[in-house]
Formats: sequence, structure tokens, C-alpha cells
Amino acid sequence: KAGNEASAISSLRTLTTVNNQYRTRFQTYASSFANLSAAGYIDSVLGSGTKSGYAFTYAGAGNTWTTSAAPSTAGTTGDRGFFVNESGVIRFSASGAATSASSPLD
Repeated sequence: KAGNEASAISSLRTLTTVNNQYRTRFQTYASSFANLSAAGYIDSVLGSGTKSGYAFTYAGAGNTWTTSAAPSTAGTTGDRGFFVNESGVIRFSASGAATSASSPLD
């Protein structure tokens, strides 16, 4: 579980970086994982929305984007849910989905 959670956090950091690169190139954030994947910013595994026991959801439009990561099987593939948006602050929830109001990671 700890390895899956570390992978999810790493993926959220990657998404923060590549979204800023995408915005620099296209003057807007990507609207989907498919956009990021097609432009070569993320691999097909993360682009599928499932990686290392976590399911990722992505929404983007104009000057905003959000990504949530939830364990595929809570309690088995991970315990915490994660969230990040254009602020770059990764947030977590010990139980359930993380949101923009959740506590930031240390």
C-alpha cells in the first residue's frame, strides 16, 4: 500500500509539472489525460487513468485543472485519497476522496 500511495503522489507531481509545460506551449491547461498523452507529456499507463492500484480522474479547462487519485480497492491498494490542482499543492484524505479543502501533504 505504501508503494502505491508513493506512486500516486509521484504521478500527481508529474501532472503538476506537465500541465504547466502544456499551458506554456498551448496557452491553456489540457482538458483531459488524452490531451496530455497525445502531446507526449504522460505515458499511456497514467493516461489510462489507472496506475499502481490507484484510479485517477482529471478535469481541465482554460486556466484550471484538477486531478483526484483514489485507491482502486480501498484498504487493499491504498488507504488515502489524493487531490491536486493548478496550485500544485497535493492534498490527502485519510478516508474517502480528497478535495481542495483537504489537508496538504507535509
